[in-house]
Amino acid sequence: MANQQRLLTTTGSLGPPALLDVSGLHRAFVTPAETVCAVRDVTFSAYAGEFVCIYGASGSGKSTLLNLIAGLDVADSGTIHVNGVDVGALDEGGRARLRLETIGVVFQDHLLIDEFTAWENVALPLEVRGFTGAEARASALAELERVGLAGLEDRLPSQLSGGQRQRVGIARALVGQRRVLLADEPTGSLDSANSRALFALIRKLCDQGTLAVVCSHDPMCQEFADTVYEMVDGRLRQREVARL
Repeated sequence: MANQQRLLTTTGSLGPPALLDVSGLHRAFVTPAETVCAVRDVTFSAYAGEFVCIYGASGSGKSTLLNLIAGLDVADSGTIHVNGVDVGALDEGGRARLRLETIGVVFQDHLLIDEFTAWENVALPLEVRGFTGAEARASALAELERVGLAGLEDRLPSQLSGGQRQRVGIARALVGQRRVLLADEPTGSLDSANSRALFALIRKLCDQGTLAVVCSHDPMCQEFADTVYEMVDGRLRQREVARL
């Protein structure tokens, strides 16, 4: 679906606008010893329903790029538009609202609250947004069911496997009808079977309309992606999709 949207937009301007549009993005970090250009003139677009895989060596700039898209860092130059919103024009509070309402972020470490059950972890962003307790719980339970964790909502993170904890993290990232999922090495602590299951879940979510941008060392990620980029010294290069 995402590739069809890309083709229509490119050839006849009939498709929907890009859900994520990045143009001329640059980010450097300056120390007394050196200046490190983590992101260099990155430009790309991505659409609802698309699974984008970004791979590259450690230090290539993948995490910095994801942080810029999420509004966790600020670019030196260039623009990022998410669902038509200029991320660079937002203040810190505006970027936080964007993460609550449009963008969900998942890291290698799931960052769940140990004292909260699965559903309480998932419901937390909704409670911050002002949902009632009943509304937040109902939405959390629905999201847990969508990621394959129905019946486990009352378990604490310590009572879940590593793969299940990451699924809770994905549910928390998407609850409240957020349309964009950003994932930084989401399978870094998982074995091969759980990694495949997690990528398959992200693929299913994309087929339901979510845009996922996944940074991963795991070559398995490319099997599930619509679009594959390699990050090399801060530059993004599109690669052929590997189908095994």
